[in-house]
Amino acid sequence: MRNSIQRARSAAVAVSLAVALASASAGAFATEKADATPEAPAVTPSAETVAAQYCNNIADAAGDARFARQAAALAALERDIEDRLARLEAKRAEYQDWLDRREKFLKTAEEGLIAIYTQMKPDAASAQLSIMDEMTAAAILSKLPPRTASAILNEMDAAKAAQLTNIMAGLADRTTSQRKSG
Repeated sequence: MRNSIQRARSAAVAVSLAVALASASAGAFATEKADATPEAPAVTPSAETVAAQYCNNIADAAGDARFARQAAALAALERDIEDRLARLEAKRAEYQDWLDRREKFLKTAEEGLIAIYTQMKPDAASAQLSIMDEMTAAAILSKLPPRTASAILNEMDAAKAAQLTNIMAGLADRTTSQRKSG
């Protein structure tokens, strides 16, 4: 390592001596230009200057390339979002169709169920409604014609009939308050 540093110094000294000799000999031969201003020494561009020029020259191209990459990425994301939205809309339509069919079925089943309980004898209907879920039994009773509902409640155990009547009264209060607030 020391040898290479010493060689580099020796080479630098030799170059500077050669430059000094060349300028001295050029001064001896110059007769007419003695009064002229000395010429500026030749400037060699340093590595930093060359790198800066290179960066300045490609800055626009690099910016354009970066913009093109970003635009392509955004376009791909936009296509992905549109695809997801289309699939989501298809699922929403599928669920809406299913919900419509379910509502139609429930309405038909509800009407049919009410018709069945309307045609039943009060003692048979009261026996079935007594063992049924209280909310369901109260909902059925509330949709029956008043004469049929009263005959069924008359055939029930008094405690069960009172419980179903309280539930139906609560349903009526909720329905009334929802109509007033809505």
